[in-house]
Parts: sequence; C-alpha cells; structure tokens
Amino acid sequence: MYRCACAGMIVSIAVLERIKDYLLVAKPGIVFGNLISAAAGFFLASQGRIDGRLLAATLIGISLVVAGGCVFNNCVDREIDRKMIRTRNRALAKGVLSLTTALAGGTILGIAGLALLWTATNPTTVGIVLAGLVIYVGVYSLYMKRTSVYGALIGSLAGAAPPLAGYCAVTGRFDMGAVILWSIFSLWQMPHCYAIAVYRLDDYTAAAIPILPVKQGTTAARRHIVGYILAFTAATMMLTFAGYTGYGTFVVMTVLALSWLYLALSGYKASDERLWARNLFVFSIVTIVTLSVMMSIDFIAPAPSEMLLSHAP
Repeated sequence: MYRCACAGMIVSIAVLERIKDYLLVAKPGIVFGNLISAAAGFFLASQGRIDGRLLAATLIGISLVVAGGCVFNNCVDREIDRKMIRTRNRALAKGVLSLTTALAGGTILGIAGLALLWTATNPTTVGIVLAGLVIYVGVYSLYMKRTSVYGALIGSLAGAAPPLAGYCAVTGRFDMGAVILWSIFSLWQMPHCYAIAVYRLDDYTAAAIPILPVKQGTTAARRHIVGYILAFTAATMMLTFAGYTGYGTFVVMTVLALSWLYLALSGYKASDERLWARNLFVFSIVTIVTLSVMMSIDFIAPAPSEMLLSHAP
C-alpha cells in the first residue's frame, strides 16, 4: 500500500509538472501584463459606461491571442533560449514539450481568441489584434529579432496592440485616442526592452541577438533610453491635452516619467551597470501599470446631456 501511495504521488507530481510546462509556454506573466493594458484602453474609451459582456469577451479574446503568440514565440526561439541562462529551462528549450504539441496549442489559442473577438467586438479590433500577432510572430520573432538592431522597435508595435484593441472594442474606430495610445505603449517598450538587454547583456551576446546594447554598446543604449522616455512623457501628456483624461493623470504621469528619466540619466554615473538596468526595468513596469490605472479611473466623463443623447432611440 505504501508503494502504491508513493507511485501515485510520483505520477501526480509528473502530471502537475507537465501542466506547468503547458502553462508556462504561454508566458502567463506577459499575458497578465497585456490584460492590464487592454483593460485600461477599454475603460478609457468607455468613460464610465461599462458593457460587462463586451469587457469580458474583449479581455478573454485578447488574452487568448496573446497567449497563442507567446507559444509561437517560444517555438521560434527554442534554439536561442538554450543559449541564455534566463530562458534555458523553458519547456521547449529543454525538449520536455514537443514542437508539434506547442504549435497545435498556440494555433488553437489564437483561433479561439480571434473567433471570440470577431463575434463580440468589431472588425477594427480583430484587425488590430491580428496585425499584432503577425508582427510579433512573423516579422519580429522569425526575422527582425535575429537580423536587425531595429527588431525591438518593430516588436514594440505589436506590444501596443492590446491597449489599442481594448480601446477600439468600445469605439469601433481608429481615432486620435487610438493614435495616442499606440504612441504611448510603443514608446514605453523601447527603454523597457533596452533595460532588459543591458541587464542581461551576456545572455543576449551569447545568443547573438543584435539588439542595440549588443551591437552599439550600452552608452548608445543609454542615449536611446533617455530619448524614448522623453518622447513617452510627451505622449502621456497628450491624453490630458486631447481631453481623454483629467489633470490627475497629467500630474501623476509627469512625476513618474520625470523620475524614470532621472533614473535613466543616473546610468551615466552608475558604478554597477547591471543593477542600474534592473532598477530601470522594474521602474518601467511601475510606470506602465500606474498609467493603466490612471487611464481606467481618471477618464473625462461625458456631460449628462451627452449621456441622454447616447441612450436616445
């Protein structure tokens, strides 16, 4: 009986490990981060008038597509992942999950997400999410990441798709608000990505990924980081100047962006470059999460007369 219990426990552990492999190949952390930004875009466009069913369908659909894209990215990067300390224990890199199984899972996730968005939202939203998937998997993962110093810039366009899709799920159109969101989230990703690359410079060098800090050095990376943070700061201000958020967002984001800029500039005197890059990376996450929260709660609500007109038959 004791042996049977031990055998059952071993089998259960093995099953749990396999389930864990299936879950991690979809990069749940990245899915969750994109879920937050997609919700922020949705809440910004809704201006307090939340359609619960549309919100649920939009977030689930976007999450499924993002998860599918992450699975495909893991499939494409399995050889690179084996060369990097940070990623060498991923399921596909270790060979504990077959490429065929992963590709099938990614395809199912992507199709399910797009089908749900097609049914519940609008063609603009579906087009944005599909374009983000194609750019991330086809253009960035398969080609630009391996061949060009501008790979991160192309990848940032895909990274801006979730908040943009969340916004357009409500509005049904690509308007000035959409342009501002696209600019903000694309610009934010550049210093975020470069900070990771500086922090993990040995990994990126070993994998021969031609990202800017590897190809042009960390000094050039610092200059670009400062420039992108300045552009990001200006873009976030446009949310208030264009009438999409209140002055609370303007104040909070100005303080955060200037703090981020100060941290970036401190890199020129940093004695420990890796520690500086890690802190810059962490602060970038704090910045974008705070922005997402402010967009969700500090929107400019329509006047009562406009709300009456919007509900008129």
